[in-house]
Amino acid sequence: MKRYLALWFPFLSTDRLKVERGIEQESGTLHDAPLAMVAKVRGALRLGAVNGAARDQGMVVGMALADARAVLPDLIVAEMDEEADAHWLMRLARRCGAWSPHVMVTPPDGLVMESTGVDHLFGGEAGLAAQVEDAMADIGMTTRVAMAATSEAAQALVRYGVHYGQGPVADEGRAIRALPMAALGLEHEAALALSRAGLKTVGDVAGRSMAAIAARFGGQTVTALRRLLGEEQAPIAPILRPRPLRFERRFPEPIGLQSSIAACFLDLMHQAAGEMAQRDLGGRRFALTLFRSDGARHRLMIETGLPTRDPALVLRLFDERIAALADPLDPGFGYDRIALLVPLAEPLLASQSALDGEERQEAALAELIDRLSTRLGPQALRRLVPQDSHMPEQAQLALPAIHHAPIPWPAPAEGEPPLRPLFLFDPPQQVDVIAEVPDGPPHRFRWRSILYEVRRFEGPERIAAQWWRRKEGEIPGMGGLTRDYYRVEDRHGRRYWIFRHGLYEEKSDPHWYMHGLFA
Repeated sequence: MKRYLALWFPFLSTDRLKVERGIEQESGTLHDAPLAMVAKVRGALRLGAVNGAARDQGMVVGMALADARAVLPDLIVAEMDEEADAHWLMRLARRCGAWSPHVMVTPPDGLVMESTGVDHLFGGEAGLAAQVEDAMADIGMTTRVAMAATSEAAQALVRYGVHYGQGPVADEGRAIRALPMAALGLEHEAALALSRAGLKTVGDVAGRSMAAIAARFGGQTVTALRRLLGEEQAPIAPILRPRPLRFERRFPEPIGLQSSIAACFLDLMHQAAGEMAQRDLGGRRFALTLFRSDGARHRLMIETGLPTRDPALVLRLFDERIAALADPLDPGFGYDRIALLVPLAEPLLASQSALDGEERQEAALAELIDRLSTRLGPQALRRLVPQDSHMPEQAQLALPAIHHAPIPWPAPAEGEPPLRPLFLFDPPQQVDVIAEVPDGPPHRFRWRSILYEVRRFEGPERIAAQWWRRKEGEIPGMGGLTRDYYRVEDRHGRRYWIFRHGLYEEKSDPHWYMHGLFA
């Protein structure tokens, strides 16, 4: 006989908000205060969810925000986020995998898990229900639980019954028959028709002829009733947990030859490639563990810049990794087990090569980055990644190339020089400039004891300071004053990027700095 445990989170949205903001359950501001989540419905703001404190003071879902403010001026309001609620509910469902392998999400605020054959591991049905409820309370979630012979009955009991939070009820059939008509989960028209016929509870409907109920109120009413009473089972659709990408080979006799180890590893990679191809995945991180017969183990890990399932490529990277080890691998008396794990995988769909061979060049560059990063370390090879900042020295970061995919940078117009130099000084170097005042372009400047004559210039490019970070005594190049940038060229054709740090309205004697060199 199957058994199901249903969980209902009556304050899912508000509890999620408290947990995500790290509010203390005992002394948090939102814990005891009335809280509501609002959403726009037909142009008006209405309450989409409320917590227990707001509900106790008369706040209900669907109430207009203006009316709620009039009744409760101290009501704390936050924006409703249904996508975040759904994601949070899925996280809770994955957590319930510790108690049951079959967990189903029942949107918008419930879960159902099959407890058949697992409840004895937790002290019976009552012990399982208590453990689940305590675990959710530790997270910060208000939870109600109920158990029944069908998933529909468990959901009905937890939402409409009076025995929630107490595990299995003594007389399940009687408790189900006492539930209101809403527990059947019917459409509004069918529920209204049953109510007008004088049927108030599930027991009232169950006492009538099923044929008469089906003829008058539809077959779905009979189906819902039979599932509530345990006379019919409906399969649940548990969340899918992909099988971990782990492949292992055991040997009756330990192996120690490098050729044997390489052959075994290549075979494991072919298995992994086949499994990833079925899931349309490619590995970004591969971990190889060699278990020595004396209990010692050697663990090697490589990463790739792009997802791949090419066994030959991964094998070459592992060869690079082994060659870069300070201490060579010592097989001792041999390895009796070899395991391959793919802890990080990303979508990798089949693609058609372009006629110009650009994809082949990108793949060759990615392979070179993988080999150099594996041989020299991930921090040795870096790639510039754009950042959301208007300050030149903060507009990009040099991050490990193997961890970040290439990002296309805007190219200058054809025939036009680049607007920014590739090389920047950190910090900018001060120069002595002779320029027109006020706020004029430079005519000559002295840098590193050498005098340069300016033949051509472009600018200024004015960059405002980060006023929200302005501090007294700020060092050059870190904001605080307005900058006027000029692209200048000397008589030998060499080009520089210099700026005046501060306008004359901001500073009586602004300084000039060399910030970069054009190639």
